[in-house]
Amino acid sequence: MVERQLRRRGIADERVLRAMAEVPREQFLPEDVRGDAYRDGAVPIGEGQTMSQPWIVACMSALVEPDGEKLVLEVGTGSGYGAAVLGRCCGEVVTIERHAPLAERAAAVLAELGYANVDVRTGDGSRGAPDRAPFDAIVITAVAQAEPPAALRRQLRPGGVLVCPVRRSDGEYLMRFRDGREERVVPVRFVPLVSEDDS
Repeated sequence: MVERQLRRRGIADERVLRAMAEVPREQFLPEDVRGDAYRDGAVPIGEGQTMSQPWIVACMSALVEPDGEKLVLEVGTGSGYGAAVLGRCCGEVVTIERHAPLAERAAAVLAELGYANVDVRTGDGSRGAPDRAPFDAIVITAVAQAEPPAALRRQLRPGGVLVCPVRRSDGEYLMRFRDGREERVVPVRFVPLVSEDDS
């Protein structure tokens, strides 16, 4: 996976590549789909959610520019796999999942595998975690409509990076935001970012 799906397709951050090699992807999946753990595509995990393909997880982690020290907020825990990769690359991760069954399963797997630097929470991730802000980086694993939520941008440290899929008039793109600038990285497809404020 690391050589064929990641390194050959432009993932160059050695910290991320090492994390992707170390984290057992199959452990974060329901047993009936573990055979698909390393395929080059998304895998269903229940609650209408998926585990992103390995390249997307690696790309989003690399865009954070991990240095082993950063405090990162992840919105959309899902299986917990992305949080585990970030936990290997960064100092501490706070991850929020709106579906309680997914959050509970992710927390159990992360604890079992010894990821003590990952704090799993259940709730509306679009509101962030003000008690732990400001964050060095924020990673959103669902597509936002036009712009990332303002509440999350306010929880980002000056100079910090926000990585988020965004739906614009011409499609969905993975984007990186920093200090008022935005960078369009690659076209993507993600589940929608849901906020309690939208209901």
